[in-house]
Amino acid sequence: MSVKFRLTIMSFLEFAVWGAYLTSMGNYLGSVGLGPKIGLFYAMQGIVSIFMPAIMGIVADRWIPVQRLLGLNHLFAAIFMFATGYYGYTAGENVDFVTIFTLYSFSVAFFMPTIALSNSTAYTILKQNKLDTIKAFPPIRTIGTVGFIFAMLFVNFSGLRNGVFGFNFSNDPSFISFQSNYFQFFVSGILGVILFLYSFTLPNCPINKSSEKQTLSDAFGLKAFALFKNRKMAVFFIFSMLLGVSLQITNGYANPFITTFKDAPQYANSWGASNANALISLSQVSETLCILLIPFFLKRFGIKIVMLMSMIGWVLRFGLFGLGDPGSGVWMFILSMIVYGIAFDFFNVSGSLYVDKETDENIRSSAQGVFMMMTNGFGATIGMLIAQYIINTNVYNQTDLNVQLEGWRNSWFIFSAYALVVTILFAIIFKYKHNPEDVEDFKH
Repeated sequence: MSVKFRLTIMSFLEFAVWGAYLTSMGNYLGSVGLGPKIGLFYAMQGIVSIFMPAIMGIVADRWIPVQRLLGLNHLFAAIFMFATGYYGYTAGENVDFVTIFTLYSFSVAFFMPTIALSNSTAYTILKQNKLDTIKAFPPIRTIGTVGFIFAMLFVNFSGLRNGVFGFNFSNDPSFISFQSNYFQFFVSGILGVILFLYSFTLPNCPINKSSEKQTLSDAFGLKAFALFKNRKMAVFFIFSMLLGVSLQITNGYANPFITTFKDAPQYANSWGASNANALISLSQVSETLCILLIPFFLKRFGIKIVMLMSMIGWVLRFGLFGLGDPGSGVWMFILSMIVYGIAFDFFNVSGSLYVDKETDENIRSSAQGVFMMMTNGFGATIGMLIAQYIINTNVYNQTDLNVQLEGWRNSWFIFSAYALVVTILFAIIFKYKHNPEDVEDFKH
């Protein structure tokens, strides 16, 4: 079995664990009366990403081989995810916010570092086998998105009919889909345990055992934060945080937004309103295609243009949500899903590759942790807390359905305007001279 194929399986499982609940959890929370708290759940992913990826990156650089640390994190994340699902099962509709939020928080505290750890694992093993990361990694990461889609669709179309497990591809009102049910947490937990076991079959990634005398800063991997002394890297990290504000908003609110249309008579029987997760999965289909375009765009245009394309993608992603509906305007929803691939991948994957190329080998895992901290940490946390305030004000604090739908539209337009401002500022402030003949080294 080739190294690339083995890493492909790892990537598939990594994102399937996340896809089982990331886009559908908001629907479940809304069904048990926790709709106004949705933002806190997604913000928690950001809060733990402020410190956990950096800490785990340090551990991987210094003490525990990164592929083993990846597996251990998935084991603990799965245990707490099982506990979250079991509590949802026992509580029924009387779900206590503090209890379920605490269990979920412990799970994501261990899961969020695995995104950076899986990247570091892939980069290290590819380099050990003398493979070009720019060419070899995007196809591997693409299958990760396929895993995400697989889990999303499984959760969307599987569920219970009269207490019996089955699948449903129509609008049967007696069918209870896992996308609005606690079972989605069990699906994620099972996948996490599988990845835990699988990670121990991967090639070993040696830790840094340098015999040179180290300072306290070196020992704890804090040298990676010295990257902020480099103006170009500092600007890159700051804008990564500003763009990270947008990352989780549609994950948390797209499903509840589209599902809201089911209560409007003109959209009640529309396929999209009843299968929000399946509709949203088109975003991940777009991802699989856009990841494969990254090597070409990085070589042709460089990191600045690629990042600007991502930012414009976010402007369109939000704006089209505000303009569309599941009826005659469903094409705008579909177009929003298509541009998501550019918005997400051209930022996350290209940014990760850029950080990998700009850092020394002995702090590479730590640097990936810093990138994760700035994007899914500070950025996503700030973004979800602000988004929760905006959506609660415009939507959940309203009782009239038409006012709620208008509130959703206004909220998406606000998010789109923010992304446009970030795009303009990045174009002006980030200085970068691209050399297409030297894509292997971004240090220009």
